[in-house]
Amino acid sequence: MSTQRTALTAPRRAARGFTLVELMVTISIALFLLGGLITILQTVRRTYASQQAQVQLQDQQRFAVTLLTDVIQSGGYYDNPTGDTILSALAPVAPNFGSGQAYFGTQGGALPAAGDTIYVRFRTAQNDGIINCTGSQNTAFAPNHVYTNEFFVNAGTGQLMCSLDGAAAVPLVSGVVNLQIYYGVKRAVPASDYNVDTYEQANAMQASDWDQISAVRIRVTFANPLFGTPNQPVNIQQYITFERVIQVMSRAGDYT
Repeated sequence: MSTQRTALTAPRRAARGFTLVELMVTISIALFLLGGLITILQTVRRTYASQQAQVQLQDQQRFAVTLLTDVIQSGGYYDNPTGDTILSALAPVAPNFGSGQAYFGTQGGALPAAGDTIYVRFRTAQNDGIINCTGSQNTAFAPNHVYTNEFFVNAGTGQLMCSLDGAAAVPLVSGVVNLQIYYGVKRAVPASDYNVDTYEQANAMQASDWDQISAVRIRVTFANPLFGTPNQPVNIQQYITFERVIQVMSRAGDYT
């Protein structure tokens, strides 16, 4: 009889399930592991978003500075140096440009203002490959055309803008909050070379300086896309400024 009772109760003990304590411990461990997985996933997503924002900022900076450089260094260019002079190639246009004058600018304010405006003139032949501020070139005007390129920052939209020949301005790059332009001229005598001894903003330029610009220093300031985002260092900069000195190609060479 004892043997029979043991045989009947043994399967019941083998089929016994988890206790409530065991289930609670198992669920706690699972929740802990799940919380760690979610934390890792959020960290990876934040890191990816930060990296993408930095890449986008670098692309915007590269495009803005490259386009400004291409246009500014072409100031004073004209397509027929054997048949023309800069005085005949770039006719005076009131009120900003005298005869042969390639540059003009206005001075704005520092941050948070939008900053300065720069105008650049050059004359191109049809299909000669000289890039204007829209990124295009002369494919329509024969035999040549004088382009007036205007760069400025739209404070309302935070965009670097381009107006070509006085047409409606078009946006070039987003995230720009300020543009500062410094014109490199030589004021010390003798003035027979094109070297630079002074950089001035537009309000400090003398009337004769506009024809003597040999270099232009640009400072383009962008809003930092990481500023104010969660889990960023408290000392992160709100703005990032990129700077470049651009040599005017028509005044480069033996005299500099």
